[in-house]
This record gives sequence, C-alpha cells and structure tokens, in this order.
Amino acid sequence: MSSVNKVILVGHLGKDPEIRYLEGNISVVNFPLATSENYVKDGKRIEQTEWHNIVMWRGLADVAAKYLTKGRLVYIEGKLRTRSYEDKEGVRRYSTEIVADSFNMLGRRSDFEANPSSKTANPDNVQEQEVDFKENDDDQEGIPF
Repeated sequence: MSSVNKVILVGHLGKDPEIRYLEGNISVVNFPLATSENYVKDGKRIEQTEWHNIVMWRGLADVAAKYLTKGRLVYIEGKLRTRSYEDKEGVRRYSTEIVADSFNMLGRRSDFEANPSSKTANPDNVQEQEVDFKENDDDQEGIPF
C-alpha cells in the first residue's frame, strides 16, 4: 500500500519571502507561516499560534518572491520534509519544513492592487479573490480550453 504525505495550511506570512539562487540559477524561497486556532479554557478565549517553515522551489519560488509579503493570507499545499544538519558546535539538528507544491493568495481584490489609494473600496462592493499558483503547470500547455 502506498502512503500519503500531504499538508494543507491557511495562514499569514511571518515575514517577506527570502529568495536565493543555487548553482544552475535554481531559485529557492523560504518564509515562516503562522496558523492560529482559538479555544476556550476556564472561560477565557485562548489563541494558539503554530509557526511553519515554508520552502518553495524554481518557478513557484519566483512567483512567491514577487507577490507574497509579510502579513499576506495564503493557502498552501505541499508535503512535510525533515532534514538534518550539524550546527557550528557539531551538534546534529533536525528541521521540519513544508515543501510547497502550490499556493493561493487569499483576501480582497484591493489586497492585490498596487495603488494604495484603491484600498478604500466600498465594503458593500468587496469581491473575494483567489490567485492560484502551482509548481507543475506544464501539462496545461497546448490545451485550448
């Protein structure tokens, strides 16, 4: 039987994506993503925030670096990866990351516009918008519909 390694997160970026380039001009971007849940304990509302390390590669990394910013609400699909490394003192450390396959920017249309004055849109006329980015869109080429 095969197994499944699938992660779906909806959260806010903790800081702007950091892009870097590896040999062969391969781009990789990293950023933290905060997800929060609320619960009530002893009559008090408590918010618990989890931080996730997000990694995106190649074209997806380029798009993320261009469009994502700190605080942006985003939907991410990917898989868990754990890697090990040695720190400066020679101690073996482990890091768990989400390697993203795709993401959708979530929010109002005014959140995506470059003109800051347009953010004063009429709240009765607000439209929700999703922008979808996937790592492997190659199979869509040549399809007329």
